Amino acid sequence: MNKNKIALITGATSGIGMATAKIFAKNNIDLVLCGRRQERLDMLKNELEKEVAVHTLNFDVRNKTAVLEQINSLPPEFLDVDILINNAGNAHGLEPIQDGNLDDWDAMLDINVKGLLYVSKAVIPNMIAKKSGHIINIGSTAGKEVYPNGNVYCASKHAVDAINQGMRIDLNPYNIRIGAVNPGMVETEFSEVRFKGDTAKAAKVYQGFKPLQALDIADIIHFVVTRPYHVNIADLVVMSTAQASSTIVNKN
Repeated sequence: MNKNKIALITGATSGIGMATAKIFAKNNIDLVLCGRRQERLDMLKNELEKEVAVHTLNFDVRNKTAVLEQINSLPPEFLDVDILINNAGNAHGLEPIQDGNLDDWDAMLDINVKGLLYVSKAVIPNMIAKKSGHIINIGSTAGKEVYPNGNVYCASKHAVDAINQGMRIDLNPYNIRIGAVNPGMVETEFSEVRFKGDTAKAAKVYQGFKPLQALDIADIIHFVVTRPYHVNIADLVVMSTAQASSTIVNKN
């Protein structure tokens, strides 16, 4: 009897990460769910373990020691990760660079870039050993262009784009699939974080058009990881029909 594949998802407590966990569970992929909010991890585990095996890890991807310790502490039945979804990320602030907040800059670079690297560093060795695995890096259209007041956030997502390409080259000898999914505007908690809890401002971002939903991206991620193994979707940009670029959105 074939065992289920195992997927490790960072940022699993909301948005794209949570939606991906749910669609994976429906399709018999066992889960290692990672996030900072233990109560949400517990809630998700209780919901999904009716369908698949689920293990949770509570850490902040910025904490290098915690990332390595937590992932290396996985029980034997969860150690053999087949799919890594590097989803944890954030955006803080929308100021021009001269007014940018240093703490915001640190948070974006630490989570979006260094956190992705720490988690990948912990997971890749087992994939190399078995010469198989699939890493999906969640980027952004902000990694493909730069827009006003995007400065450091765009820089962090451009870094993800470069790391994705570098991973694909360096891990090519080991038969590991590497790809990125780069969404445009997705209606999640993301804007609340960017506007630092100002829900009124966050809501205005999505008014007047139909933005992408977390489930749309989760469905695409599931499609990407279920292609025949010789097929690697290396880089995928996804926007809603109303969105033409980061700054051009058809709002009614």
